[in-house]
Amino acid sequence: MNDLCADIGYKSINHYGEQLCGDHVDVIEQSNENATVIVLADGLGSGVKASILSTLTSKIISTMMSEGLGLEECVATIAATLPVCSVRGVAYSTFTIIQLKNNQTAEIIQYDNPGVIVIRDEKNYDYPTTEVNIGGKKILKSVI
Repeated sequence: MNDLCADIGYKSINHYGEQLCGDHVDVIEQSNENATVIVLADGLGSGVKASILSTLTSKIISTMMSEGLGLEECVATIAATLPVCSVRGVAYSTFTIIQLKNNQTAEIIQYDNPGVIVIRDEKNYDYPTTEVNIGGKKILKSVI
């Protein structure tokens, strides 16, 4: 064990004039693995459609990962479930997954969201990233 801990917090802000937020965050504890899964999903656009798609995305990923299923299965399920915008040609939802294990490592998985910013010693930390292709989707993976 170590003396590290994770302080997890977020704030969802609705788009101006909207009743619902197009982003959704789920935090799931994996007590049997001493791990925490954090999923941020961003639905394309705003309003009800974006809210439903981001909630669906984060719930599917967090539930599957908390049950021990692999990244490939989670991404394949999301890719098969979510529609692609016919105008923009992009998925209707993007996501970032952070899996914290034993307060020692963080696995970061990113799909079409802005990159995670890591700051160490008051400076931007350029963490290693590997690109993988799962079901035709460009996924960025990192382990810190």
